[in-house]
Amino acid sequence: MTEQDLFHLLALQQIEGVGDIMAKKLINHCGSASAIFEAKHSQLAGIDGIGSVLLRNLKNKSVFEKAEQEIKFIKANEIDVAYFQDENYPDRLKHCIDGPVLLFTSGNIDLKNKKIISIVGTRQITSYGMEFCRKLIEDLAPLHPIIVSGFAYGVDIFAHQLAIEHNLQTIGVVAHGLNQIYPKTHKKYVAKVEQNGGFMTEFWSSTNPEKENFVRRNRIVAGISEATIVIESADRGGSLITANIANDYNRDVFAVPGRVTDKYSQGCNNLIKTQKANVLTSAADLVYILNWDIQSKVKPVQKQLFVTLEPDEQKVYDYLLKTGKELMDIIALRCDLPIYKISGMLLNMELKGVIRPLPGKLFEAV
Repeated sequence: MTEQDLFHLLALQQIEGVGDIMAKKLINHCGSASAIFEAKHSQLAGIDGIGSVLLRNLKNKSVFEKAEQEIKFIKANEIDVAYFQDENYPDRLKHCIDGPVLLFTSGNIDLKNKKIISIVGTRQITSYGMEFCRKLIEDLAPLHPIIVSGFAYGVDIFAHQLAIEHNLQTIGVVAHGLNQIYPKTHKKYVAKVEQNGGFMTEFWSSTNPEKENFVRRNRIVAGISEATIVIESADRGGSLITANIANDYNRDVFAVPGRVTDKYSQGCNNLIKTQKANVLTSAADLVYILNWDIQSKVKPVQKQLFVTLEPDEQKVYDYLLKTGKELMDIIALRCDLPIYKISGMLLNMELKGVIRPLPGKLFEAV
């Protein structure tokens, strides 16, 4: 994308009545943003959803001055810009009809790793949520996933901090321009986030963190990721909006169950009850449902002569030695173990190097 392309794309974004969906329609019809401003009314009139008011707005020349000002900010602050038709634009977000036409990023974001998960939840995270989140990221760390969240209080900032602690890339998707940080108390985390990933937004430098921007921000959190995880949530909250958007995008959603009497488990329990989310009791649940290939990312572990196995792990290992390849559900049945327990156990045994996963969700002893 050249500077002239960026200039006209920014100008297009400032046209009243042009959102992301309409902008994509116009670009696809005309071939480029600059061609839109050069097109005659008769060339644009046939586009679905365009009317006389929008046609008139496209002749508004004041948008060029605003675009010029934003380019100055982008240059001065070395902001990276991703256009929805370019290679550096997040792959999964390209398939979202309402995905942003432009994304502005800072830091060292690298999206080559396709294992991207979003972790969201209440701003009032409890000790239960903290402990689960800590164990989840610790167990996923060998797979080097990218951790995405909204840089808000509670679950968001805790997930970012844990990602940094485990040397994982983390991305904070913010609801304002990159000339500021919200909440201000999180400025102390900015440098480390940018060292281990960075920040992403669709909003210009002139945009403040208004309430409606957070809902728009949530579609990026949901759209960029392979799966969205809700750690804790009351029966209403922004994380539930993110989960619903993820469902609309046909993404996997996971929710951590909790006691029915706990305020910040109600939202998660409802997601599970209404079948809008998979139950998440351990990292193994995520790995199993997403069918992640652990061997391709985890450093191979040679089986030691004296591996310490728990009694139930030994039972599973002995069973696989005797029978060979087997499905997880059958392993649980034959070893008389609950399915929620077997999934985590298999992951631990895999990391110990005593079993390995096979295509078709089979496992065998090494």
